[in-house]
Amino acid sequence: MIESVLVDTVTATNMAIATISSVNESSTTTITAAAAAAATIAAPCLVQAVWQEFGKFRIRKAVPSIPSPLTTKTANTLTVLRGGGTTAIVKEAPYGDEVADLNSNNSLATRGKSVAFMALAMACHYLGYSLARPVTVALFTSKATGYPDSPGAFPFAMAFVSPFSLLLLLAYGSMLEKRGPKGALERTTLYCSSAILASSAAIEVAQRTNAVLWKTSIPIMKVISGPLFVFRESYVQLLTSQYWSFMASVLTPNESARWFAPIAGLTSIASVVGGTAVSFLSERLKLSGTLACTGLALLLSMFATRQAYSIAEKNGFSPKPRSKKVEARKPTQLGQKVQEYDGGLITKARNLFKRVPVLKALFCEVLASQSLATLLNVCFVASVGATIPDDTIRAGWVGNFYALINVFSMTLQFAVLPLLMQYIEPKDLWRFTPLISVGFTTFQAFQKSPTLYAISASLLVMKVSEYSARRMLDEMVYVPLDFESRFVGKEIIGVFGYRFGKSCISLSLSTLTSIFGQFDLQSLSVMADLAALTWAKMAWNLSSLVPTKEEAQGSYDKASSKSGKK
Repeated sequence: MIESVLVDTVTATNMAIATISSVNESSTTTITAAAAAAATIAAPCLVQAVWQEFGKFRIRKAVPSIPSPLTTKTANTLTVLRGGGTTAIVKEAPYGDEVADLNSNNSLATRGKSVAFMALAMACHYLGYSLARPVTVALFTSKATGYPDSPGAFPFAMAFVSPFSLLLLLAYGSMLEKRGPKGALERTTLYCSSAILASSAAIEVAQRTNAVLWKTSIPIMKVISGPLFVFRESYVQLLTSQYWSFMASVLTPNESARWFAPIAGLTSIASVVGGTAVSFLSERLKLSGTLACTGLALLLSMFATRQAYSIAEKNGFSPKPRSKKVEARKPTQLGQKVQEYDGGLITKARNLFKRVPVLKALFCEVLASQSLATLLNVCFVASVGATIPDDTIRAGWVGNFYALINVFSMTLQFAVLPLLMQYIEPKDLWRFTPLISVGFTTFQAFQKSPTLYAISASLLVMKVSEYSARRMLDEMVYVPLDFESRFVGKEIIGVFGYRFGKSCISLSLSTLTSIFGQFDLQSLSVMADLAALTWAKMAWNLSSLVPTKEEAQGSYDKASSKSGKK
């Protein structure tokens, strides 16, 4: 089944690539049509394949437990249990969640449907995000609405992303504790959509009235564009992590290795459509109207997430935290009581990383990769602002650039990675992926005056690897882990870790710029090359802790086997 799906989706993506390569940058309508054709062919194939794949009744044999670096070694205690149903409670998992009976015919027939709805919700989210990204960049770099003449403005704004992401993370933690995963996702989506729609309305009013800040000559638009840019950088991972957490809870390790890449490919198709539609929409609806479409896309995603959770709850595999029975126990490990930790976020993260070392390694890898992404983004924003002065043209160019990134990404996600993962281990791909960026950033660093195209090539390679290989590998890490690792640890890494890496490097750049003056593009390129080498080192360290596919599936099968005997 997977082979036939790949044939159809490869055909679709090749159509898009062939069309894009035959037109110039201004032919946005043609590019959008090609992307829509890809979506028309690939999306139904993916949904149908997922539906049929998970409708098969398969009984997996329980295999012996294989030691894995996913968790700390304890005496006969398995702490990587995952699932979410209510059929059994595994006593040996003090920090685990309730394990669903995923081997039942009923749950196997419906898991594919819930995953398909959640994948659709994530695609709507990225469709909206792809509209918001070029709009916020255009507003931030515009002379009328942004800060193009302030060299430290972009890194200064990025420095605020991490604190704001931390606030979002704290709010999410409170919602998760009080309302569970479903309620937290619904409310965060609704709040993000409301904030974006309100910003769109404020931009429209401010541009019509040319309003200025009270008792100053500062345009209101400058006050809006900065916080809006920070919010757009922050909210995307908050929602993305929750979509993936659900799917990581529903799928097994072997199923995730097969389906995570095509699922991510669906988001790439949506991103291509959104990115290429920016010019078309901004010419007719202006930037404020294009931004409003992002809020509407988020509202649309809520219907799909509700359906996904409804199916999961009805059939007993909805992600749930450990039950009160588990919390009431006082299990022991190596003769000592297990210490519960209900402290603050820092305490919770520290103890979680200590208990699950692979999460700590992933956090460090994320910091390094996002430092590189930020440095390349700083180079890109500076170069595109100087090369393309017109706001509307610049927004369209940025939209088409990111659409091209997503075309390459979905080609890998549909045509390459699913087949590649049948023959190699995840740890091997973790080690190889950063080396490509090292080659491109080294070339860029040796250019005396890097051009927009040289910088764009480095950023494109980084983003393609992040959206395709890294996104799949990142999510595979969480599949065999427990509820807390998937819903709390993932948000700490996805929301705070990603933005903390960007904020740290941005704050450092802002400070150095204020002391030594503005860095030229070559200096920034040298920094980016060093960041790429650091990323390669952190990825290698992480790869040594990532289990093989056999180890991950073995741990999962043992958990399922024990849950069926209790």
